[in-house]
Amino acid sequence: MTTILDRSTMSTQRELLLKDESRREPNLDAQAQTYLQRTTTFFLERNIPAYLVGGSVRDLLLAQPCHDWDIALPGDTVTIARQLANTLGGAFAHMNDKACRITIPSSTGPDIVFDLSPWRGETIEEDLHARDFTINAMALALPGLLASLESGTQLELIDPLYGHIDLQNRTLRVASEQSFRQDPLRMLRAMRFLIHYQLRLDPYTATLLKRDASLLPQVARERVHEEFYALLRFPNTTDHLRLLDQYGLFTMLFPEFIQARGMPQPSLHHWDVFEHSLETPHYLQLLDELLHASPTELRASPLTFDGHDDLVELQILLQEAEQQGVFQLASLSQPVTRLAALLHDVGKTVTYTVDEHGNIHFYHHPQAGVPLTQNIMQRLDGSTADRRLVQLVAAHHMRPGQLSHSDVTPRAIRRYFVDLGPIGIQVALVALADHLAMRGPLPLTEAWRQQLAAVRLLCERYIRQRESILPPRMLQADELMRRLDLKPGPIIGKLLEALAEAQTDGIVRSRQDALWFASEKLQELKNGGME
Repeated sequence: MTTILDRSTMSTQRELLLKDESRREPNLDAQAQTYLQRTTTFFLERNIPAYLVGGSVRDLLLAQPCHDWDIALPGDTVTIARQLANTLGGAFAHMNDKACRITIPSSTGPDIVFDLSPWRGETIEEDLHARDFTINAMALALPGLLASLESGTQLELIDPLYGHIDLQNRTLRVASEQSFRQDPLRMLRAMRFLIHYQLRLDPYTATLLKRDASLLPQVARERVHEEFYALLRFPNTTDHLRLLDQYGLFTMLFPEFIQARGMPQPSLHHWDVFEHSLETPHYLQLLDELLHASPTELRASPLTFDGHDDLVELQILLQEAEQQGVFQLASLSQPVTRLAALLHDVGKTVTYTVDEHGNIHFYHHPQAGVPLTQNIMQRLDGSTADRRLVQLVAAHHMRPGQLSHSDVTPRAIRRYFVDLGPIGIQVALVALADHLAMRGPLPLTEAWRQQLAAVRLLCERYIRQRESILPPRMLQADELMRRLDLKPGPIIGKLLEALAEAQTDGIVRSRQDALWFASEKLQELKNGGME
């Protein structure tokens, strides 16, 4: 069905909706319009019926910027796309299912991208019926689109499922009852559309989501990665994770959390393991927002405890760390850091015990969380760097809090950063979010001030006194083996570690001190049975 946006035959309601749509001016820059014109001419010269479809039409109707143009056409898409890439001077890439991408560098903004795909059926109408949601099941013939843009006349939509009305009503509706079964990734895409476009979910579509949620694990992990990370980029991560959970998708992604729901914690915790895990990204965002605030706002924050200035001083330290290139405050809002905050306590799901007095324990849950996060990050197709961050947060998120319970020694600080390097700053900040999520709406206590002070001290030593806690080695492994007549083995690592700690403690100040200390330590190790 072709729809003119002001057809007199429509009902009054539809006519009003469409007239409102027609008043929107497409958000299209001159360079994109030029390439659309060249693309249209290309297809006209070859007598190929090509249509703008999907998200491109949706964004034009919403007057949102569009840089990715989806084009559907019949025939050999690969051959045609190669020819079009040559015509436009763009880079060609063969994607999948005969879909192709042409990328053209832009001098005024993001690159211009044309995605070409073959019709899913014999006609453009059949293609639209096979798409995911009604708001993506609209098409515009390229010649008609260009004519409308040039003359300022109204757009002529091919809209068999009345997607423009759903768009106007801000409703997300599946294009068919089989939509999610045809491609289960569409369920995650539905969540993204709800969030990004502030839509409401059609009740029947909600029923289908719950019905088909169990199909999500069938999707290739790299596709899940792309869609889930896109969700994590939105603010208010915790709300969006709850949205996933509302439709049964959260535990399809993270079955490890099935046991966490309702799993109680010691009395200091406001929430159970499941709720605490979901809330931690929220408190990470709160901390991130505060660290971007002014010092005056920081001092007025409820996180500034009893007049102490630790939060302001921490902000200054993090700004210095950014200047040194060892930390980026923007990393706190990155998908992987939010994911690490979500997964930090996943080890509790397999370490829950209750002793004879009724006390709850999660012994060694940080260590237990490491293999679980490894499995999760493999399922999510995480990069090596992302896997490392998530695992380090799971393994070490308790350490800043443990350090706050006693005097923080130079040796303890050194060991922390030997294990973690600059990632130790991120781990410490996630640990602060963890503490806040432990308390929830409950009042903060002196324990918060102590942990905040410990994190500030950790950061201060690393950012301002790095050489004192991580001094350059006075002896290298090869010289140590030569001077002490040793062969390669575990004992060399133990000697080097002991030397580094002795340097940090001020016991070793010269190469001669280092040789003497190493000799003495070697004798101790031998007497202790370490050969």
